[in-house]
Amino acid sequence: MPEPTVVTATGTVVAADYFQSYSVVGLLVVVGALFVAVAFGAGRLLRPVVPTPEKLLTYECGVDPVGEGWAHTQVRYYVYAFLYVIFAVDSIFLFPWATVFAAPGYGAATLVEMFIFLGFLAVGLLYAYKKGVLTWT
Repeated sequence: MPEPTVVTATGTVVAADYFQSYSVVGLLVVVGALFVAVAFGAGRLLRPVVPTPEKLLTYECGVDPVGEGWAHTQVRYYVYAFLYVIFAVDSIFLFPWATVFAAPGYGAATLVEMFIFLGFLAVGLLYAYKKGVLTWT
């Protein structure tokens, strides 16, 4: 029986050759999973297990734990981190845009797209400013 074939624009490719690349990827995934399993198993078998009351205590930089385990954190720190991430993503998009903007035939379209993108960011920044997120209290 002849092997099934896949016809492409460049010619005919045997399906067995096509799926061979996937078998290599599958083999690498299996080898990686085995490597992780062997590493965790060896760590479990080779580590010393000597539980003591001191080892079961919560450790905080050499200070004995006092009070509850819950700590209150101000939300404003997360908001500043979120704003930083937004503008870091903005800078990530600016570099590819600058390379495409220099290419012939893309100038006007990419300029309009970038101003729309920066407009969305400006609206978000204005919203954060109006809500008082940017004031340090």
